[in-house]
Amino acid sequence: MPNLSFNVDHASPEDENIGEPTVPGQPHEALLLVLPYLSLSGLIAVGEVCTSLRDALRDDVLPWLELIVDDPLSRRMCDEILIEITSKANGKLRTLGLFNCMKITDGGLQTVIERNPLINKLYVPGCTGLTPEGVINAVKTLSAHGNILQSIKINGIYNLQKQHLQVLQSYVQENPKTLEHKCSTHFGLEGDCNICPLDVEICPKCNEVRKVFICPIETCVRKRDRRLSECRGCSSCIPRCIQCGACVEPDDLEEAEAICADILCMRCWLQLPKCDFCNKPYCKQHAEGQLNPSGSRGFVCELCAVYEEDDIDV
Repeated sequence: MPNLSFNVDHASPEDENIGEPTVPGQPHEALLLVLPYLSLSGLIAVGEVCTSLRDALRDDVLPWLELIVDDPLSRRMCDEILIEITSKANGKLRTLGLFNCMKITDGGLQTVIERNPLINKLYVPGCTGLTPEGVINAVKTLSAHGNILQSIKINGIYNLQKQHLQVLQSYVQENPKTLEHKCSTHFGLEGDCNICPLDVEICPKCNEVRKVFICPIETCVRKRDRRLSECRGCSSCIPRCIQCGACVEPDDLEEAEAICADILCMRCWLQLPKCDFCNKPYCKQHAEGQLNPSGSRGFVCELCAVYEEDDIDV
């Protein structure tokens, strides 16, 4: 797009072309150096700026070697788009991260895997369109090319069974750090353990394939008074605070109630701002855009605001 300049007030006799469109120049070289560090949405946006940047992205595979698809692009990502985007790596894709891409199917994943045999990190958590068998076939295809997978994330895929987990474990490279490591994935926050080769395991409580968490609070009652294993389990077996990840005793569930129905420990509940009417807080994840100011006292939650409007109408 032409860069228009109309600096009439400071015009000089030499500026004969003031007010006329100027010819766009080449992008600064420094901009090309940051391309490999941009997110997928950033790469797409940069490619629409000018022809030079679009050509740079087309001719350079480096920005496409680590492909991570997350919100908001994950909601629109389908097999056809994924195949087109991954083709920009020219078969050299190393990391494929599809987070909550529910439209991706086994066939689409398999096509990408067959065209990119160098993938060593496969992340497909929340991709409910995939099946355990589809993921296993993809992993077997990668291993058939002599590739060794370093990490797989499959939490949220339906119908995961113990036999599926055992097969996947046999194809993943064992990290020496995992021998003395006990996963302490922080419940409720973004980011997973990067040491463990798989993000799921057998829950010691229900014996199902789930994402297993451990309480991060050293002073946790269950850690202090009982064995450490008592504090490990999936989110279905052990209620955990959405803020800090600490396990919550059943007696505290009703007392530390949140507006958004998420679980809070009493410590986090006391620290969060409360609604002026119902005296309940939002967790930080749901608080953004929901806190309606009502003077210096705090805020009014959506539910109480509706009741307040109804009372005014009456």
